Amino acid sequence: MNISETVKSQHKFFFSDKTKCINLRKDKLIKLKNTIQKYETEILNALKLDLGKSFAESYMCEIVMIVSEINYTIKNIDKWAKSVRAHTPISQFLAKSKIIYEPYGVVLIISPWNYPFMLSLDPIIGAIAAGNTFVLKPSEYSVNTTKVLQKIIAETFETEYGAVICGDKDTTTELLKQKFDYIFFTGNTSVGKIVMKAAAENLTPLTLELGGKSPCIVDKTANVKLAAKRLAWGKFLNAGQTCVAPDYVYVHTDIYDEFVKLTKKYIVKFYGENPLNSNDLPKIITKKHFYRAVTLMENTDIIYGGKYDEDTQKLEPTIILNPDTNSGIMQNEIFAPIMPIIKYTDSDTLIKEIKRREPPLALYLFTANKKLKDKVLSQISFGGGCINDTIVHLATPYMPFGGVGSSGMGGYHGKYSFETFSHKKSILERSNIIDINLRYAPFYDKKINILKKIMK
Repeated sequence: MNISETVKSQHKFFFSDKTKCINLRKDKLIKLKNTIQKYETEILNALKLDLGKSFAESYMCEIVMIVSEINYTIKNIDKWAKSVRAHTPISQFLAKSKIIYEPYGVVLIISPWNYPFMLSLDPIIGAIAAGNTFVLKPSEYSVNTTKVLQKIIAETFETEYGAVICGDKDTTTELLKQKFDYIFFTGNTSVGKIVMKAAAENLTPLTLELGGKSPCIVDKTANVKLAAKRLAWGKFLNAGQTCVAPDYVYVHTDIYDEFVKLTKKYIVKFYGENPLNSNDLPKIITKKHFYRAVTLMENTDIIYGGKYDEDTQKLEPTIILNPDTNSGIMQNEIFAPIMPIIKYTDSDTLIKEIKRREPPLALYLFTANKKLKDKVLSQISFGGGCINDTIVHLATPYMPFGGVGSSGMGGYHGKYSFETFSHKKSILERSNIIDINLRYAPFYDKKINILKKIMK
């Protein structure tokens, strides 16, 4: 598929104004949902091949998320697309103000490999709902899922409306040279910088969904059993290859030993005594990523797990105790089923330590202490998170999901997706009945005095 010609054809189609029809947007979303359901088995098989995910995990974390988002969007799109009345100041006497939501135009969506189905289609839903056309560039690593995505997009959209362009980083580089009206990128921070630099060349607005080292704090007042259970689930879901996975865990010294013991218990409960043989433990996406993860465990205090299989690219859920802050595992986002557990005693010192790092995409706090909760939420900057749970804050259309600082910019999901892909056009409509001369020259003291009285 010729990149330049595809982008040109989408610009031409967008300028026809057909995508501004709300009924067309809804029809396309309905067709997208039906096509996803048609290829459901192929999607599950593709995710199994790419990431070793069980059908249950893929269905729960990828298909259900997308179908729910489509249903919610179809239900609410008419309301979202209406112009919104805005307050008019007294200085604009006899006028009406409103905000009109209009699509940007042609959108480039660059998706990652870790949730290759969900993180490809989720932004597409928002782009279509807002009235845009789109080009999707999926990851070259999740090849089987990409093939299914190509089928789904081709059956749902004409090429000038929605297209999939495959390839490696050279293809991405070529795409970034094109004139898009909006860019939505999900991936790591280093590539995010490249995307942002390329967007700046064309002054293209963008959303960056990145990552980072998301901390977790388990306070001494926490329900330790539930904390261990929910953290083991969140950390080892998708073999740790989740951008909002708890990266490392601080546990108060009073409950430290109990937490470690319970975490081991839940690993066995979830994945059995031999996790490498478990159908519920996904694999690491590629050999390159696999060996990177194995290297992170070198020279660390592994007290549980640590075994791996080069042939299957599986790595056991692993617990590491109190790693050195300068070690590779504490300097880089882990993105693997490895859980560093670090003992702490003083929450104020801990908060200062977390604040010294770049703002993470997520933060998780397990506590029954309201003062500590308020202190963490008010003093630490992060994208989003949970109190007494992990990851599930992103599974809602009622709140925006996104990062801050080095973990990203912008947010989406539900109405926030619609707004992300819409320009808010401000309109003031003035009456012709009266025209006040205060704003016109010549300006003299009397006019200034009148203005001062109005502005008091």
